[in-house]
Amino acid sequence: MGDKSQSHPGAAGRAMAADHPASVRNVVLVGHCGSGKTTLVEALALTAGAVNRAGRVEDGGTVSDYDDIEHRQQRSVQLSLVPVEWDGMKINLLDTPGYADFVGELRAGLRAADAALFVVSASDGVDGSTRMVWDECKAVGMPRAIVVTHLESARADFEETTRVCAEAFGGDDPDAVLPLYLPLRGAEGPDGHAPVTGLTGLLTGKLFDYASGERKESEPGEEQLPGIEEARNRLIEGIIAESEDETLMDRYLGGEQVDVGTLTEDLERAVARGAFFPVLAAAPAAEGARQGLGTVELLELVTGGFPTPFEHPMPGVTTVDGRPRELKPCDTGGPLVAEVVKTSSDPYVGRVSLVRVFSGTLRPDDTVHVSGHGLTDRGHEDHDVDERVGALSMTFGKQQRPVTHAVAGDLVSVAKLGRAETGDTLSAKDDPLLVEPWQMPDPLLPLAIQAHSKADEDKLSQGLSRLVAEDPTMRLEQNQDTHQVVLWCLGEAHADVALERLRSRYGVQVDVVPHKVSLRETFATKAAGRGRHVKQSGGHGQYAICEIEVEPLPGGSGVEFVDKVVGGAVPRQFIPSVEKGVRAQAAKGVAAGYPLVDVRITLKDGKAHSVDSSDAAFQTAGALALREAAAETRIHLLEPVAEVSVLVADDYVGPVMSDLSSRRGRVLGTEQVGSGRTLVRAEVPEFEIGRYAIDLRSLSHGTARFDRVYARHEPMPPQVADRIREQAGETP
Repeated sequence: MGDKSQSHPGAAGRAMAADHPASVRNVVLVGHCGSGKTTLVEALALTAGAVNRAGRVEDGGTVSDYDDIEHRQQRSVQLSLVPVEWDGMKINLLDTPGYADFVGELRAGLRAADAALFVVSASDGVDGSTRMVWDECKAVGMPRAIVVTHLESARADFEETTRVCAEAFGGDDPDAVLPLYLPLRGAEGPDGHAPVTGLTGLLTGKLFDYASGERKESEPGEEQLPGIEEARNRLIEGIIAESEDETLMDRYLGGEQVDVGTLTEDLERAVARGAFFPVLAAAPAAEGARQGLGTVELLELVTGGFPTPFEHPMPGVTTVDGRPRELKPCDTGGPLVAEVVKTSSDPYVGRVSLVRVFSGTLRPDDTVHVSGHGLTDRGHEDHDVDERVGALSMTFGKQQRPVTHAVAGDLVSVAKLGRAETGDTLSAKDDPLLVEPWQMPDPLLPLAIQAHSKADEDKLSQGLSRLVAEDPTMRLEQNQDTHQVVLWCLGEAHADVALERLRSRYGVQVDVVPHKVSLRETFATKAAGRGRHVKQSGGHGQYAICEIEVEPLPGGSGVEFVDKVVGGAVPRQFIPSVEKGVRAQAAKGVAAGYPLVDVRITLKDGKAHSVDSSDAAFQTAGALALREAAAETRIHLLEPVAEVSVLVADDYVGPVMSDLSSRRGRVLGTEQVGSGRTLVRAEVPEFEIGRYAIDLRSLSHGTARFDRVYARHEPMPPQVADRIREQAGETP
């Protein structure tokens, strides 16, 4: 990382299997949509020799050739792994989507990585969602560095972008976010813009010129030294402030010259432990060039400054019955513990699982235990099965290159694990273990669907089960009240990708239908009803009469049935029949077709016939009595109310509260959460928050997130209820 003059790229297209965790670096790239993450990965792959000068792997395709949907949408929609080799190290580059709808893929990348590169566009700056991810990494102490891209833009200002990053990410210590290199600009063009052609290394004072397409080192001219000196002194002071040598600052302030080797070692240690966050610059290689600007410096930072998997905390591990299990971090000879961080379907290979190995060594043809727990509320079923591992491979674009093994700390693709889903644990079949699942965002945008045709209906169930197996941020619901199939997604783009995958990958065409909210009905006041079911048509007739009284109960009481018949007016054997009839009618509803709840139904009187009375007759009479009672009073429609918690930046608290009020919400209170963020709690009818996941993102510029929990059903305002009744074909 200390401005090495030469490094040794790996051979193009070679599949790498690391033999020791110390030779592995797992790095996730984070940044907003359009910041240049995928372009940067391709530039790093070119410099490391993983692709040729045309940006293609040896057997065709580019490293970014992952999904046809990505090509059509012109953005990343899933986590992608690009392994490269540099200076004897295997670097697993994890490219994540920048769009908020695919934050589940980002979380998977964070789980699989040991360090993060935050990619910031010099023309766009830092957005709210990137700040939120930085805070997540800060909370777990993940080492981070910042890469400034799009320096070719006319609006690009590296120094201003660095200042913005220090303000956004530095917190109380902006001197922990400082540049290692300064851009070197060439001659101004006709438009007055001077392109960036190289970098100035602040530690060594060397110039690295990329104008020829390859990195060339030189000494700065006298006129350049004053501009370098101020930035260099600040960088040295920032490194020394984070040094583990407490005497170094005193020696430096006393005038002692600290050698570059010592500074480089201190810098690498500070970066690895997440105490210092260097800022670098990068740009893709020009056509025909071998190296993109800043890519050598980035690869040196990753190999020299980012931690090995040994330094990554081991996630919590238990036995399958929940007993904690202590394991040594990254023990290649220890018990096998690996986690599926991503599942995808390949038309030729079948299901492919991207796996992070935390302990032990994974080999082809091993029989492993697959454990899946904790996601049953999202349509995933628990499973504990033994499966045989297929081929192990490294992914290059659409190519799968075989490898012989995967040691603890490495990432590898595993073929043909038929039951493995994203988030599952792979362990030894005779020592089954379970890794604590990582936190997943709750999908809060409902997408109600139905099969387009009978042929699609036959394939829908299997297609949906495969879809949710691949994506744990998607929840499948078979709603028993509305009889709808609902896919809960993170946003519109997430929903669009789900529909496209159903169509193109699983051959299922579906129609999107309006999402229904589970309403209820209840009696506004006490009412009585008489059910008379008498039919004489020759032969055995039907005879049943019952009189009931219905009164409302507090919310959550359900349907209560009470027998107060005296004198045997309704024979004892038919009283359960009356109850069965009124409960069946209550389930169907009495006004707009929604289930009746929170009432007490009392059987007061009735009549029977010694020959013609029957179980079926009294069931019918009970239902008729309930319908007559409903006609005598006002029926309230009850709508579900959710308790909503919105975590939002302080700047948007006012607009969020106003918006909640406009949705018939009741704000319950607010509380400060950390620095600059507020938690707003409110109760809001579910009718009003069907698209809140989309609206809140727009309202808060991506800085807010929310949770919702069902609270209760409560009466709907009359004007809204009347509209619902009209839609149901009823008169209010």
